[in-house]
Amino acid sequence: MAQMVTVEIESIAAGGDGVGRSNGLVIFVPRTAPGDLVTARIAGKGNFARGSLRTIARPSPDRIDPACPHYTRDRCGGCQIQHITYEAQLRAKQRIIHDAIQRIGKRDIGNPEIRPSPEEWRYRTKLTLAMKRTPGGQWVAGLHKYDDPSRIFALSDCPISDRRVVAAWRDILAYSALFPGSQPLRGSVRITPEGPVFTLIGAMRFPRAAELFEAVPTLAALWWENDEGARKLLYDRRPRRGGRTPAASFSQVNEAVAATLRAYVMSLVSKRAARTIVDAYSGSGDTAVALAQLGASVTAIELDADAAEWCAARLPEGSKSIRARVEDALPSALPADAVILNPPRAGVDARVAEILEQSSPSPGLVIYVSCNPATLARDISRLPGYRVESLVAFDMFPQTSHVETVCELVPGDAA
Repeated sequence: MAQMVTVEIESIAAGGDGVGRSNGLVIFVPRTAPGDLVTARIAGKGNFARGSLRTIARPSPDRIDPACPHYTRDRCGGCQIQHITYEAQLRAKQRIIHDAIQRIGKRDIGNPEIRPSPEEWRYRTKLTLAMKRTPGGQWVAGLHKYDDPSRIFALSDCPISDRRVVAAWRDILAYSALFPGSQPLRGSVRITPEGPVFTLIGAMRFPRAAELFEAVPTLAALWWENDEGARKLLYDRRPRRGGRTPAASFSQVNEAVAATLRAYVMSLVSKRAARTIVDAYSGSGDTAVALAQLGASVTAIELDADAAEWCAARLPEGSKSIRARVEDALPSALPADAVILNPPRAGVDARVAEILEQSSPSPGLVIYVSCNPATLARDISRLPGYRVESLVAFDMFPQTSHVETVCELVPGDAA
């Protein structure tokens, strides 16, 4: 049964909710800040409850007015902590990482260093929106409400996204009558060196794709991923010479922080003088190529076909790109001096940790790049033969609760 409580918020949880305690109950309240004294309506079972903010009896010194109108007016779920200062955001992310590594990973660490983003706004070079059709037949593109994920609102601007991304979305939506009729749909705009690329996600037929591409001459390319997950490049204005970046494959959305993080990873490898390297979950291969150009022999492993092919095209002789699941290809890629793991949010397959633990000789260095502190901590716990040598966080995603972490692991006592 729902009830009203007054609670002081102590910290920010991994998903961005404020956390407080009342009569032995741990309460999660979105849109609150450490130091807030709030009244919340709560419901839950056992020792945990989720609340909805009703009033702020005493605001935190870290609380600020959100810069984006959608954040408050439309309860946008794209950002989670825009209501607190940037310095407080960084402290919250440090604590999220620290708590995960200690509670889940069972490793004793201090607060990790966290490196801020050069830009707190307009840093995203990719924006994916959900799309729905109104009763009048018009398409609306937007984000989900944080307290009602089944609903989306029409997005007029996204202040954490590059203005070129927002402009491309506006150009595309002007011709949304050319979209497939089936719904729901999603769409993604990514900025590439050749210009914006649009990927339409959904439907089993896209009969007016050519018309859409012609109607929006600013687009560099048009991709389509159907309801069965098959992805295809439909039209492309980019020059063929020198190859094409795989614009529909995964890449980091904050280019400045991604470059800093990649340089840091390379410095860790160089410090150990690693000559043979496995770059697992290598994506389009930017790190693999950079390490190979320094003289290392690199084996890049990536499941995405377009990304693996682009990596292979750029690797020098003596290095190679393998299209495979990491857990399937890693045994034949070892032994190696260093292994880089950069998995998606779900973390690595349990077999990857098992392979690394059983490898003889063991890699002298494992660098784990993570966008999810919880799965990073879980995977560290699966590597008892390695200790945490260093852990540095990079704020890839200001205004959100997400954070990128680089964990340096070396053989030795896990404790």
